[in-house]
Amino acid sequence: MTQEEDITIQNIVATTTIAKTLDLVAISNILPNAEYDVGRFPGLIYHMDEPKTATLLFSSGKVVCTGAKDIEDAKSSIQHIAKVLHDAKIDVDTNPTITVQNIVATHDIGTPLNLNSISVSLGLENVEYEPEQFPGLVYRVFNPKVVALLFGSGKVVCTGAKNPDDIQIAIRKIKEELRLSGFLT
Repeated sequence: MTQEEDITIQNIVATTTIAKTLDLVAISNILPNAEYDVGRFPGLIYHMDEPKTATLLFSSGKVVCTGAKDIEDAKSSIQHIAKVLHDAKIDVDTNPTITVQNIVATHDIGTPLNLNSISVSLGLENVEYEPEQFPGLVYRVFNPKVVALLFGSGKVVCTGAKNPDDIQIAIRKIKEELRLSGFLT
């Protein structure tokens, strides 16, 4: 099976460290659209329109970018902030190592799924299904390490991936398992 699955990335979370410490009060005066209320949240929240992301800056120098739809958007958001701070004479790393922590993506299998039957067929080691608690079946793929939520509608939400290829592989593995068990043709 070599075709690409139709997958939509919904969110990428990426992290880095740009300094040993950051003065968030000073930065809140430099970055437009910044929100900093230490009583509500210990970090500064910076919203960008292009790419549409939210980036959290912490006094420890750590940075978390969320909301990106691709890895390059996450990287460019962090690099943009680092450049603005550097241009404002704040000592920061303008080319930090950025690590993807999580990718959330969706896929439509294209047919309704009988989650009760699937939960019995796929076995207890990979599956959690408690419809009274949550309407989706939790399917754990171990290589690559991805968690997929399967819904009766045929929609799948994948989380925990570190790169888009992991999601492609996980979706293929899930569909193959469903085919082998007779749930997909």
